[in-house]
Amino acid sequence: MSAVRTLEVAEAPAACCTPLAASEMSEEEADNTARVFKALADPHRVRIVNVLATAEGAVCVCDITDEVALSQPTVSFHLKKLVTAGLLDREQRGVWAYYSINREALERLGSIFQLGGART
Repeated sequence: MSAVRTLEVAEAPAACCTPLAASEMSEEEADNTARVFKALADPHRVRIVNVLATAEGAVCVCDITDEVALSQPTVSFHLKKLVTAGLLDREQRGVWAYYSINREALERLGSIFQLGGART
């Protein structure tokens, strides 16, 4: 009989980003927000997000490599960073992985920059 192992997966940073204008921000919240920014701090990753944001549905990794003119291992590396940050969703279809934008995460990410009322 084999033992079953379960892994506890921490919530992706994009799932809980705190607005920059929040009255208080914990060290963990600041760390999560920084990890999301770090995931987007690479031009190749920004291009990958752009490709997926303009697609009508999930996109095969093989099509992403053609769009961004990078090797498949390099694209897979960048996709893993974006998935780990919670910005993309990954679906396995046979031997190919398909990726799509996690629209809820990007909406939360957009709220980070809501600064509230004007300050004088």
